[in-house]
Amino acid sequence: MDQAAHTAAAAARAARVSVRELTDLAELNQVVDLFATIWGRSANPPVTIELLRAFTKAGNYVTGAFEADRLVGACVGFFHAPAGDALHSHIAGVSASATGRSVGFALKLHQRAWALSRGVSEIAWTFDPLVGRNAYFNLAKLAARPAEYLTNFYGPMLDAINGDQDSDRLLVRWRLRDPAVALAAAGRGVGTVAETELAAGAGVALRVGEDGAPVPGPLDRAVSLVAVPGDIEKLRVTDPGMARRWRVALRDALTGLVAAGGRIDGFDRTGWYVVRREA
Repeated sequence: MDQAAHTAAAAARAARVSVRELTDLAELNQVVDLFATIWGRSANPPVTIELLRAFTKAGNYVTGAFEADRLVGACVGFFHAPAGDALHSHIAGVSASATGRSVGFALKLHQRAWALSRGVSEIAWTFDPLVGRNAYFNLAKLAARPAEYLTNFYGPMLDAINGDQDSDRLLVRWRLRDPAVALAAAGRGVGTVAETELAAGAGVALRVGEDGAPVPGPLDRAVSLVAVPGDIEKLRVTDPGMARRWRVALRDALTGLVAAGGRIDGFDRTGWYVVRREA
């Protein structure tokens, strides 16, 4: 067993799941049902059985994480240009009953090992930059690197997670042979610490105000911190107007900093993006 596969197997054991590829129609239907439940879209699930069947027939990535014989997580990806060298990880989700056990981490490490065994050097995917736990997972725990801010990428999604608001996404690229990625896969990733950056003179380009509202700051510092709200998904339910303000404020801060030569360098688990201006 190579190192990537060994690391993936260890992550699955730690999460108390088994992760494997799926091709059987009954299991693919379980994936459809799982995603429909997670996203609250029973009438219009995020993926269909026909799409998953086509993906598996064409040799793409469809896997499930099982607790005994119960599906508790799944991940779906497909190859994209350049042909044979890159995978787009389209969707991944974990049942509410299995959260807090690093099942998502086990799924991603399985995907990494699967891709490397096929000569794939990079996996890309998108996530909502307003969701702090996802930003930390992707940028710190996995060491994926931000590549592009995508405004209202999917349009209104009308589901239990996104509501009817703009679906901005941050595209990240996971360079599978990068030493930083290998360290992260082994649980030894090096993240950013907002407190350290502040002590070194970082500016605050966006912060959470006393009333929970976004408060913009200057965008001209060499290192800038950009905050996200504590729980944007709850905010979309309790105060949709405030959630929309946060969408626009974060969009303006990140795109403004990047346009001025900044690079999103990481995410601190206390809720801050770190953006560094290129020298």
